Parts: sequence; structure tokens; C-alpha cells
Amino acid sequence: MNATPTEMMTIAAARLLTNTDVCFVGIGAPSAACNLARLTHAPKITLIYESGTLSTRPSVLPLSIGDGELCDTALTTVAVPEMFRYWLQGGRITIGFLGGAQIDRFANLNTTVVGPYDAPKVRLPGGGGAPEIASNCGEIFITMAMGTRAFVEKLPFITSFGHGTGKGDRAALGLKTKGPTKIMTDLCVMEPDPETAELTVVSLHPGVTREQVQAGCAWPLRFAARLAETPAATAQELSVLRDLHARTKQAHGVAA
Repeated sequence: MNATPTEMMTIAAARLLTNTDVCFVGIGAPSAACNLARLTHAPKITLIYESGTLSTRPSVLPLSIGDGELCDTALTTVAVPEMFRYWLQGGRITIGFLGGAQIDRFANLNTTVVGPYDAPKVRLPGGGGAPEIASNCGEIFITMAMGTRAFVEKLPFITSFGHGTGKGDRAALGLKTKGPTKIMTDLCVMEPDPETAELTVVSLHPGVTREQVQAGCAWPLRFAARLAETPAATAQELSVLRDLHARTKQAHGVAA
């Protein structure tokens, strides 16, 4: 059973999660990764969605944060103000899982516009709760497929703060959380450099070359001195993930 690049990204992300994590989940790839972890090695993980659902255990992937599946399978549902003020800003969430339209070398995210803000080529959905998640969760995991339109030299707009222009920028703004610590892509895994906070490739997925990774990024990438290979997807991981997507497609009539 060979994993597709997207499946490998999801599986690599899921492996980072543990039973003790309290995870603020984004819709899409982050949701797939978090629920894969819950259905395999981390059944006791606490998943929280922006709509106020606590410890939710969906049988299919939600279409949005307002999907009834989340509320139906949650331990409880709280008001959105409580979610942000008590749970998120109160420091009770260990992991924030985010995606984005664009990312730069310091893991800042753009989900607002492509092009000038006043006259954009594309107006994106916006930040939603992502700016607060990026600032207040203990650390941030990001999932994004590589491509030069997504991994850009300079963002036209910073929606969710990563590491600013380098190490120390978060602390200078009074942020006490770690910010982005892992970026899982369809080709590799990246981490911020300990000295500069610039993203560095630390692991290549099976069969992927340095040249392929660099071709999907608009800035000159740095590679770790000891570059690892991501362990291949197991039969169990692939089977559970594919079953989850199949159930979701059947429930919603769309691809998950």
C-alpha cells in the first residue's frame, strides 16, 4: 500500500500527536491528521474545534466548524467567547493545528489576500480564529502542500504570526508560546532553526529528493546537516485514513 503525497503529509502530522494533547483543530488537512491520530495511536487525545465543541469524536470529517457532527459527538459544547477567553487565552490548549494559503520562511501565514490588500488578485476567507490560535496555543503544527505559490519569499499580508522576521520576534511582542514548531508538507517535514527560526528541512518523505522540495519553494531552502527520511506509512495508518475519507465522502457526497 503506497501512500500518496497528501496521505503522507497527513500521516506525518498525525504521528506528532499524543494521548495527553489538547488540540485546537482546523478544518481540512489538520482535521484529518488529528482524527487519524485519535483513531490509531492517540485515542485519548482531546480535540477542540473553534465552534466550542470539546473532546469531540467525529465519525466523519466535518465540512466546517459548524458541522453538526462535531456537536453530536462532543463531550460538551461551550459558547465561542468561553472557548477563546477561558480555553485558548487561558493557556489550556497544548497544540494548535493550522493550514494556510501562503507561508514564508519564518512560518508566518497568510489567509487574507493574494496581492495588494487594497486591490487583491484574490481575496481569501480571512483569519477566523487562526491569529488567536497561533498566538495562544502552546505550539503550532502547520500542514501545507508545497508549491511556489504557497511557499513564498514575501507574504502580501500576515494573518497569523509565526516567527516574524526571526528568532526573538515573538518574545518582543509579549508572546510566551512557542509558535510554529513543525511544518508538515506533502514532500517533507520542516522545523524552525534554533538560532534563526528560519524553516529548515529536517526529513524527506520516502522517494522525495532535495531538488523536488526546493522546486516547490520560492526561497532558497536550508536542509539539516543530518537529513532524515520520514518513516513510510504503515498499512494500518493508510487503511484507517482511507476509511475515514470514504465514510466522509459517503456522508457528505463530496471528496474529504
